[in-house]
Amino acid sequence: MSKAVYAGSFDPVTKGHLWMIEQGVNLFDELVVALGVNPDKKYTFTREERLMMLRDSTRHLPNLKVDAFDNQFLVNYAQTVGANYILRGVRGNSDYEFERNMRYVNDDLVPTITTVFLMPPREIAEVSSTMVKGMVGPEGWELILGKYVPPAVLDLLKAKATHR
Repeated sequence: MSKAVYAGSFDPVTKGHLWMIEQGVNLFDELVVALGVNPDKKYTFTREERLMMLRDSTRHLPNLKVDAFDNQFLVNYAQTVGANYILRGVRGNSDYEFERNMRYVNDDLVPTITTVFLMPPREIAEVSSTMVKGMVGPEGWELILGKYVPPAVLDLLKAKATHR
């Protein structure tokens, strides 16, 4: 049985993340979507909100589990859940450089786990959580961001924007 972990901060979940998740459920017998928590990072959404966004956006997908981890390397987390693959997305050169280096470090730590890279389609390749958060505010932002995030995420973004 093939089992993979796809991890991220998902602050917020984007259609790029969903594309990766949908590819993962098609490629592997089981996919764990893991919310990584970095105590040094300032998040827009709470851990609970990010988990809720992930669950709401993926509930239609089979063979998928949403989980969270903190204070451990991704490859070690993957090992604890019995995964033999780590799924990572590469949008461009900077992602490639970072992910390539992490793949080598992961191999040093746990050589039995293989990293699989996917490149998203052009129309969502530049979508990132940072880009999404940066577009909130100007007139008409809700219409634009609806193209880049699932409905549950757009609702949360609207709610946060009205509480500013």
